[in-house]
Amino acid sequence: MSEVSLRLDNRRRGVFVIEEDGKKVGEMAVAISETALTAYHTEVDPEMEGKGLARKLLDEMVKYARENHLQVIPLCVYVQAQFRRHPEQFEDIWQK
Repeated sequence: MSEVSLRLDNRRRGVFVIEEDGKKVGEMAVAISETALTAYHTEVDPEMEGKGLARKLLDEMVKYARENHLQVIPLCVYVQAQFRRHPEQFEDIWQK
């Protein structure tokens, strides 16, 4: 079972990390301000590609943004592609 957790430093920069059996298999680099969450980069272990892990990271980030009333700035290519592909799912949090 894969778990997603958020790890932030004291400047509120960090990663959503996905782990399987205690091993990191993917992450999404983010920075959080008072009003926005910037998604910089999403990476999944090549051996684990195609298992929906990037989507799991995206879902967790989106949930966090909504719970904390943040607008998302999708600088990450993957996040940007998902937002463009399904704008109706993300319009409430997408800072264009």
